[in-house]
Amino acid sequence: MERLGKVQKALNKKFESKSVWNRVTLARMVDRPTSLDYIYKIFDSFMEFHGDRYFGDDPSVVGGIALLDGKPVTVIGQQKGNNTNENIKRNFGMPEPDGYRKSLRLMKQADKFHRPIICFVDTPGAFCGVEAEERGQGEAIARNLMNMFKLRVPIISIVIGEGGSGGALAFAVADSVWMLENSIYSILSPEGFAGILWKDASRAKEAAEVMKITAQDLKNYGIIDQVLKEPSGGAQKDVDTMAKTIKEELIKKLGILKKFDIDELLKLRYNKFRSMGEFIE
Repeated sequence: MERLGKVQKALNKKFESKSVWNRVTLARMVDRPTSLDYIYKIFDSFMEFHGDRYFGDDPSVVGGIALLDGKPVTVIGQQKGNNTNENIKRNFGMPEPDGYRKSLRLMKQADKFHRPIICFVDTPGAFCGVEAEERGQGEAIARNLMNMFKLRVPIISIVIGEGGSGGALAFAVADSVWMLENSIYSILSPEGFAGILWKDASRAKEAAEVMKITAQDLKNYGIIDQVLKEPSGGAQKDVDTMAKTIKEELIKKLGILKKFDIDELLKLRYNKFRSMGEFIE
């Protein structure tokens, strides 16, 4: 038992090191809490809705109405599985156009009934199969981006694992964007980045260091607004504590956002993203 304890401490220390690749490894762990894991622990009376009213129901996107501190909110999340069978069912958290259209349907419903929107981001990226492209993958993502700027309710997005490319951004045009301490958020995977830049996907670890994809890096660059500290060893070590932290921060932040005049909030949301990527020669 003593030896096992030492091994566990060594593993925790490894994962808590500042190596970017360790963060990538943690973000991708199969036992890392999913959107539904958090939803059922944070919210009361969650009622899931299905379908995009155009083609079908994408199981890699979950969403519906819930109560947070007794007040109704719309919750939407990208959903991975906790094992191989669940991941196959959920398409490994890679939404198709139906998933983005389902999420937009729920966002517009939230706008109509004045419910704040809370999004959980956790995807390697949008599904890039032929059938997704045939059904308008790029258009579906672009329509989410365009419409989220106009929604007249507070929006908070939280990257809980992987935040990959436009597939993640389509859930993250928000008034406040957060990341869990060991999550990642990037234009594409480190493997894809290495393959494009160096024609060698095996240099993914090196690419991860260059890409600045960690929560702290992105906070320093002003891409995200808040980093949520995880339990020792990662969120999977104590889901209850992580969920409690998220819930407390959500209640606090929504209380602040609701005080803004909605036109002012929309202006701040627009300027927040418009100012990203500024540079001085």
